[in-house]
Amino acid sequence: MPPRARKRTMSEDHKAALAEGRNQSRAVSRYLDALEANRPKRGRKRTAESVKKRLAAVEAELRTAGGLQRLSLLQERRDLEVELAGMSAGGPDIAALEKEFVKVAKAYSERKGISYGAWREFGVPADVLKRAGISRGG
Repeated sequence: MPPRARKRTMSEDHKAALAEGRNQSRAVSRYLDALEANRPKRGRKRTAESVKKRLAAVEAELRTAGGLQRLSLLQERRDLEVELAGMSAGGPDIAALEKEFVKVAKAYSERKGISYGAWREFGVPADVLKRAGISRGG
């Protein structure tokens, strides 16, 4: 019979390091997701008023639409309603997410080997990286 494997236990320091890594990853992920979601889009910015106006136009078109056009309008209506709800919700508090990001970004970068250039290419502003202690040189 093969010898039984010993049950391994993790030290408290190891558990704390794992928890710290998870917290850093969470803060970085939330900030990057917020940046992505709020990235400026091409074209004219839509306002709540313009979305409501299009929603009313879709409702009017639905009365006479048939088949595929009706299906398309129903989907557009749903999309507009979601967009309108997102506008009224206000979105994430980017300033708070940025503050958390600045606290952990340097340690996260060093641990994961992420360069200044990669952060910038993603869209993280240079001033945020500077506050986090991440520079071009290293």
